[in-house]
Amino acid sequence: MTPIQSMNWMQVETYLKTDDRCVFPLGSTEQHGYLSLGVDNILPEKLAHDAVGDLGIPVFPVLPYGITPYFRGYPGSITLRVQTYLSVVRDLLDAAYEQGFRRMLIVNGHGGNSPAQGFVAEWMADHPGTRVKFHNWWNAPQTWKQVQATDTNASHASWMENFSWTRLEGVSMPDEEKAALDLDRLRLLGPTELRGYLKEGNYGGRFQRPDADMQAIWDVAVKETRALLEGGWADESWTTKGSATEAGTQ
Repeated sequence: MTPIQSMNWMQVETYLKTDDRCVFPLGSTEQHGYLSLGVDNILPEKLAHDAVGDLGIPVFPVLPYGITPYFRGYPGSITLRVQTYLSVVRDLLDAAYEQGFRRMLIVNGHGGNSPAQGFVAEWMADHPGTRVKFHNWWNAPQTWKQVQATDTNASHASWMENFSWTRLEGVSMPDEEKAALDLDRLRLLGPTELRGYLKEGNYGGRFQRPDADMQAIWDVAVKETRALLEGGWADESWTTKGSATEAGTQ
């Protein structure tokens, strides 16, 4: 793996002479029941590093704040306004483009960040020669298939996000299954009402499953994400920075 923190600017400049890929993990700091408030930061950043592996593609630090106004009733849940968030994403992409990155993979860890997906298509249209893939890792086709094969009752703050690296030391999980909640109702509730209805934060499902189940899901997610890095960029005859290929969408 290649975290950008382990590189200096000269090494990045050298890298850009032969490759133009990079990865931006997007996260959120918000309640996840008994799990860490940083679940949506931990998962996309780790996944990005695991997927890159030995490819040598730079992975930038996760953007730790997202769009999560509905969780404002839970202490520690910090949200950005949509306009602010899209401005930050724009600045990140603009800066990467200016320096020569042309193929960028966004590994998104939070569903509330979905406005950025539409924005990315708009941004690419204004930057011919770029490719940006927006990857919601948890519900990507193969990963979601593995989740559903494991347990169909899976959602926010449930077993589905309970990996050994998102748990908190000394915090015990309830040994029970929570019925799936009414998502249509949830979407109509303000922060205080939502907390009253949602309670600890789990949207539905068991609070924990065996680590073997979780590792099987993670292995699929890593493979699926790596495939996005290795191919499917629409024009595989890419060159170095400054190449002008027809803009496309993923």
